[in-house]
This record gives sequence, C-alpha cells and structure tokens, in this order.
Amino acid sequence: MTVSLWTLARGQRGAIDSFDEALQDDYRIRLMELGFHPGETVSCLQAPALGAPKVYRVANTVFSLDDEVAGYVRVRPEDNV
Repeated sequence: MTVSLWTLARGQRGAIDSFDEALQDDYRIRLMELGFHPGETVSCLQAPALGAPKVYRVANTVFSLDDEVAGYVRVRPEDNV
C-alpha cells in the first residue's frame, strides 16, 4: 500500500515508491536531483502544526517540503521508529 509522503507522521519512515502522474516534470526532476528516488528511504523528522512544511531526511540530507509537493511523492510506510 502506498500513501503520500505528506501523511508520514513525525518519526515514521517509508520507501519512496513513485511520483504521482499529476506532478509536473520540473518538480519531479528537481526532487530526484535532491535524492528523492524510488527505493530510497525517507524519514519524517518534524511535522509542525497548522500545515507548516514538514522536515524530511533522505540520502543523509534534510529537506523541508510543503504539502503541495510532498503530496505527490508516493511512499510505502514502515513501522514507526
């Protein structure tokens, strides 16, 4: 089962599965340049309240993504860590 990256809770991680087809190519390419590749493990480090951007770790780097972008990244969640 895949869910959007945005649904990961703080402390949860998952393997990137794919990108939603509705994601524009320039965003997909940029995310891949940053390390968001299918098969890569991504962790949610911070999930602030009120819809603020969440903080994720992927490929030993930390990024902040808002729901408009993270919602297009499909992940297979793992058990909470």
